[in-house]
Amino acid sequence: MGPLSEVHDVETLRQIGQLLARENQRLVAKNLELSAELARLRGEPVVEQLALTIEAQLAAARTTPTPAEAPPALTGAPRPARPGHGPRPQPALPIVDIAHTLPADHRACPACGGTLVEMAGQVETTERITSVKLTYQIERHARQKYRCACNGAVVTAPGPAMLIPGGRYSPTFAVGVAVAKYADHLPLERQARMMAREGLAVDSQTLWDQIQALARHLEPTYEALGQRALAAPVINVDETRWPRLGGAPATGAVWSVYAPDTAFYRILPGKSAEEGRQVLGSYRGTAVVDGYAVYEVLARAGPDLQLAHCWAHTKRKFDEVAEHWPTACAEIRTHIGELYAIERLVPRPFPGEAAAQAQRQQLRHERSRPILDQIWRWATEQVGLPRSEFGKAVRYMLERWDGLTRFVDDPRIPLDNNAAERALRGPVVGRKNHYGSRSLRGTQVAALFYTLCETARLVGVDPHAYLLRAVDAAIATPGTVTLPDALLATSTD
Repeated sequence: MGPLSEVHDVETLRQIGQLLARENQRLVAKNLELSAELARLRGEPVVEQLALTIEAQLAAARTTPTPAEAPPALTGAPRPARPGHGPRPQPALPIVDIAHTLPADHRACPACGGTLVEMAGQVETTERITSVKLTYQIERHARQKYRCACNGAVVTAPGPAMLIPGGRYSPTFAVGVAVAKYADHLPLERQARMMAREGLAVDSQTLWDQIQALARHLEPTYEALGQRALAAPVINVDETRWPRLGGAPATGAVWSVYAPDTAFYRILPGKSAEEGRQVLGSYRGTAVVDGYAVYEVLARAGPDLQLAHCWAHTKRKFDEVAEHWPTACAEIRTHIGELYAIERLVPRPFPGEAAAQAQRQQLRHERSRPILDQIWRWATEQVGLPRSEFGKAVRYMLERWDGLTRFVDDPRIPLDNNAAERALRGPVVGRKNHYGSRSLRGTQVAALFYTLCETARLVGVDPHAYLLRAVDAAIATPGTVTLPDALLATSTD
């Protein structure tokens, strides 16, 4: 078929008109859908006038064909909504436009055999997300030399920042290795194999040398984050196993100190009171903890340390024995659930601004305290065997009653120690992937990078960008401390 100006057959023109009408109707409907989606993404209400205007365009587009001639898709029942949440917006990804055209030998009309011609401005657009392969390259830096006519001096242009003087790997490379291991839990051997597939021949020892050098530049920042965590009036503390490979037996523990803006870690040989003193030092404030006896020892030794105990751990004790004491356990679990329901009445995040804390304290005084009185009466009335598992659960709660009720008078104290347990997820997943550390220096490096990566995540900063910013500052000025809040402030300016 040639250009439309050369078509004179009425039936052919009618069919062309029907096709154009259907295409117009489809495009108007697509316009309506995209306009509503754009308004939703911008957080704006869908403007009613816009909807009315597009509806009018739809009505105008329905002039042909007649209902009898319309295809079943236009006259039948409306298409059901697709399940799922639909395409997820990806505003951070770059967009690359790719044009698709018909080859010359595929431009014959399937209806009449004529030549297909381009419809100016008429395209169908689809999106797909793909990946761009990670690559490595060698940068050859030529540092220009200069001299004076007096021949009294030769000056060379400064070169790029280096982790190790005379080294071969960039800070960006080392940061990528550290983030892959301590934020994404990829062992160094696995990273070396992945790099080999992309053409970079390197061994795990070389990768370790890079992250160890990186850690030395970041030690002042690590110490500053530890001081910031222990300066908080309320902290969460927890610990878990961390193997020290190559020794017999393979023992060790990672200690986590969580504050609202910091996650700080120490990896020590064990979980004794001595290691606890190394973690908490002379901390003055309230530590939210589980029932581990070491914390009681530390609290007795330091009168400025107060303990707030965890209601989640208390509830778990009754969960474990609920099968054999269902009625009594159901009652106490209901009361504990009521305490949590009251906490949810205050907006997050915890602990919140002064207004949120005042609201939380009022609710705790007015509604949580009576529930605590009920729990106390219930516990003192239980007549179960004292050495039974149920009796042990009741005794566990009563022995820690002061710590369990301390939250009523301080709105900054949470009901449980779940924040510290969540902060330990990263090290626990890492432990499962690379089985701990091989040396004392390995434990120090691991604690440093877990602290920096998890704190960056906690305040909403990309760990890779944070580490790169911190090491660049430390190389330029040794001893520089860079907190993740600095990147947060930059991103909001």
